Amino acid sequence: MRLADDRGSGTVLVLGIAAAVLALALLVVGAGTASIAQARAAAAADAAALAAADALSGYATGDPCGLASRVAAASGARLDACEVTGLDVRIAASVPVGPLVASGVARAGPPR
Repeated sequence: MRLADDRGSGTVLVLGIAAAVLALALLVVGAGTASIAQARAAAAADAAALAAADALSGYATGDPCGLASRVAAASGARLDACEVTGLDVRIAASVPVGPLVASGVARAGPPR
């Protein structure tokens, strides 16, 4: 014997489960996107720091920070900071992720 007030309860349950699965999927995609952006920012900072160190040591021509800025832009990042101390260069780069920003920092220069 079935009660009349149980009709449609399965539909509500399925909709609730579907909403939970969708929310979890969006969370996973967001975390993956942020992780990829952080890796891109770190790679851009590494490449920019190496380019600036090459300019300081004479292997490349031009202003070290200007060269670092062009390399970061070619990598899809923005150069946030460029600090030159002797032959060492410290670079900070960032990549936008929607309303947020992922950043990376790198140092390049001769071994200590």
